[in-house]
Amino acid sequence: MLIQAPCVVSLVWRVEDTQGNVIDELIDPVEFLVGGDDLLAKIEEILIDQQAGFTTRVQLEPEHAFGEYNAALVFFEERGGMVEPLEVGMQFDGPPPGAATPDMPTDLVYTVTEVYPQHVVLDGNHPLAGMALRLQLTVHAVREASDDEVQSGTLSEPAFSVLSGARPGSALH
Repeated sequence: MLIQAPCVVSLVWRVEDTQGNVIDELIDPVEFLVGGDDLLAKIEEILIDQQAGFTTRVQLEPEHAFGEYNAALVFFEERGGMVEPLEVGMQFDGPPPGAATPDMPTDLVYTVTEVYPQHVVLDGNHPLAGMALRLQLTVHAVREASDDEVQSGTLSEPAFSVLSGARPGSALH
């Protein structure tokens, strides 16, 4: 079966930065919905019209991966009004309760990147924003998507822990 949206592909991959540092690796095949929210558009584009056994290596520039890093999405907040305990790595859907910084987008996931006695640093960028990624992937299987799978737009939770902070519609999982 050729890969066409909507369908389900079973993939393994290795994701590295441009220095060859491994960011993530799927050793056992994981299923993803092509034509849904599971894969980046550029990856889907590469997969269309391929079939089981297809292997490729590709470099994804930031604009085809998780976007350019936007320093305007990093802000400081006073700890006084914030939930406690605060820890580096905590994530909030939208600015956290108690945040006072005006005009921060509410549709992003904000990650606590630094915690100080008086303030905390929050970052609305995806953890891989601004990075070019090298991806080696292999298609293990292709099958038709069920009506329920197509309706939901996704098959599962993110396969990458580092990618779980993706903006809606841009998850690579």
